[in-house]
Amino acid sequence: MQLDVLAFGSHPDDVELTCAGTLARAKKEGYSAGIIDMTQGELGTRGDNKIRAKEAAAASRILGCVRENLHIPDGNIELSEANRLSVIRVIRKYRPRIILIPHFAERHPDHVHTHHLCREAWYYAGLRKIRTKLDGKEQEAWRPQNYFNYMQWQEFQPTFIVDISDYFSIRLKAILAHKSQFHDPKSKEPKTLLSDVSFLDFVETRAKFYGYSIGAKYGEPFYSVEPIGVDNIFGLKMFKG
Repeated sequence: MQLDVLAFGSHPDDVELTCAGTLARAKKEGYSAGIIDMTQGELGTRGDNKIRAKEAAAASRILGCVRENLHIPDGNIELSEANRLSVIRVIRKYRPRIILIPHFAERHPDHVHTHHLCREAWYYAGLRKIRTKLDGKEQEAWRPQNYFNYMQWQEFQPTFIVDISDYFSIRLKAILAHKSQFHDPKSKEPKTLLSDVSFLDFVETRAKFYGYSIGAKYGEPFYSVEPIGVDNIFGLKMFKG
């Protein structure tokens, strides 16, 4: 199966919290999309790996995305040859045109390590002399056209913002599928940053801020290390002051 866009997250729910609106929009517009979770999120304060796997599957159904978990140990996303080959293998399996990855400046070390691991795999997946197999068959080299960084905790100046005004409700439903991680007055588990009652308000406020900056209701920001071209200047979405 070849996908148009493949999003990588360190933990289940990372993609939903950052770029699920973009994936939902891609799906509605006829593109194919997938999610790769690097870890099972087993070190998380709330829930466990079984609960989180069920939640991730539910979120994938909402978004209509293919999803896999690489089972790299949570808290130990090493820049190792074995991990790099795992990411190369999945890139070559799905042959995406674009991959979405965490930004390189982040609060959580796992997010930083995921960025560097995916960035390296993006390049090396295109080298035919790096050989990988899937189900006993030799894989062909494949390098996605672009990789773009999505925003997690740390903010950056976006290169572009995707209008997700018509898809924010789908993104929110996918986020809430990870119910073990968010506010539940009946939960007896320890409180976290994500389970604070105001956290989802923050998620929506940020989406509104970036949407407003391009004259839309909701937006998702991305950063590109390379210039992005446009066909013409009249199709651009811009702040309408």
